[in-house]
Amino acid sequence: MTTSNSSDKNGPNTLADRALKAWHERGMIFVRFASGHEASFPTKGNPRLESAAEEDVGCIEISPFGLHWPTLYEDLSFAGILERRYGQR
Repeated sequence: MTTSNSSDKNGPNTLADRALKAWHERGMIFVRFASGHEASFPTKGNPRLESAAEEDVGCIEISPFGLHWPTLYEDLSFAGILERRYGQR
């Protein structure tokens, strides 16, 4: 997983920041936060994401606390993603 922002090396604060956009690209999930931080993680290692059809992996809903894939019955919290807990193994 990677996070980036030119002004703050600590990453987004999951209580104060909010996700603006989430998308899937070439086996990675990306999240952009209002603070300018971005986080990314691989779909590999998460059985539901890595074995799903591209269109299902790309159908990402943003909630106040995380990401949701409605057709995959998968939910990942922002806190878990930032702690590198984005798989089920």
